[in-house]
Amino acid sequence: MNYLAIDYGTKRIGLAISINGIISPIAPIKNNCDKYHNIIKLIKDEKIDKIFVGICEGDFAKETIKFVDQLRGMIELDVETIEEAISTIE
Repeated sequence: MNYLAIDYGTKRIGLAISINGIISPIAPIKNNCDKYHNIIKLIKDEKIDKIFVGICEGDFAKETIKFVDQLRGMIELDVETIEEAISTIE
């Protein structure tokens, strides 16, 4: 399976892909009106099967959830959220 990991930010959206178990960071995209178009293109180009989105603590988590909900409405893939606080501690 191929996976896409998303780190949603106010100015940039960090991205990494896992293809056949090999994880590679890729260039971030701007958080602008083209973000969904760019993500959907990446999903098609890399034949992504599942998406993971990191959720931080605090007020920005609401913005990230809004992004995740909108993305879910545009694609037919499973989009799972992952708590980032735990990964920061690790």
